[in-house]
Amino acid sequence: MQVAAYAARSPESPVEPLEITRRDLQPNDVLIDITWCGVCHSDIHTARNEWGRTKYPIVPGHEIIGKVGAVGADVTRHKVGDTVGVGCLVDACLSCGACHDGDEQYCEMGSVGTYGGTEPVIGGVTQGGYSKQIVVRDEFVLTVSDKLNPAEVAPLLCAGITSWSPLKHWNVKAGDKVGVIGLGGLGHMGVKFAAALGCEVVMITTSEEKGADAKRLGAHDVLVSTDRDAMKGHRGSFDFLLNTVPVKHDLNPYLMLLARNGTMVIVGAIEPLEPMHGGLLLSGRKRVAGSGIGGIAETQAMLDFCAEHGVTSDIEVIAMKDINAAYDRVVKGDVKYRFVIDMATL
Repeated sequence: MQVAAYAARSPESPVEPLEITRRDLQPNDVLIDITWCGVCHSDIHTARNEWGRTKYPIVPGHEIIGKVGAVGADVTRHKVGDTVGVGCLVDACLSCGACHDGDEQYCEMGSVGTYGGTEPVIGGVTQGGYSKQIVVRDEFVLTVSDKLNPAEVAPLLCAGITSWSPLKHWNVKAGDKVGVIGLGGLGHMGVKFAAALGCEVVMITTSEEKGADAKRLGAHDVLVSTDRDAMKGHRGSFDFLLNTVPVKHDLNPYLMLLARNGTMVIVGAIEPLEPMHGGLLLSGRKRVAGSGIGGIAETQAMLDFCAEHGVTSDIEVIAMKDINAAYDRVVKGDVKYRFVIDMATL
């Protein structure tokens, strides 16, 4: 079927209207009428081919909220009219070790991204959520509680799960001292989640003026990383650091903050980092790790937690026609903390 969408046609072109083809409903498929779609920095990297692997034309968008419009004959988990979500994945083998462990994002056969992957039924490139409708395999469709504002839920499907997954995997618990490094789309969710889990939350930032907003989001304290005396005062005290900084930076000052057996998890920087001093790891059995998005069951658990605790993203709603201006603002850091497209404006 033909569906209205917005796509990038080249690295230099704006994101603009394009009609795309979606596969016909298969027995285990769900057709979703998209109502909201978050804007992730990955959308920009992909549209502008900044990672060097984009196949054009490309429809970005992997923070999708909508209503079920139709279901295949074998679908029992979702029904027409349900509010549902789709995150960064639309398929995986579901039979390898990673998939059996609920880590479909690390599928050993290669998971299928919501955009930029290989469409498993009709071939070609998967196209994302800047579109009126999407067809997704039932197992990759998430249930969204009606207790939550659906527009504010959209960014949970990438920014949210990217922050949530490491907190759960490394068993962060009430009473732990957690530092969140960087206050952006990922960082603001890290603060909210850690606070909701009952942790002592410290926002770590280079920008002192972000302190008030960090406390509004749930941080108990703010640590300015350029203040040497303040950093020294927190040395060796953090159980866990969630590092959301998206660019190359020096990890060594943050390693000094970790307590014995502490862990710092990198979720923002998808590029080489500054050299790290091995002695800072050895002196305290400290760990540096990385984490991407979470699996489907883990993402559903996050959404259920959010419904229970009233946790959603801070957003600014935009019309589809304003997407290119929004991209420029994201690059400048001029958004608190996530843009969400009202898809009724497409």
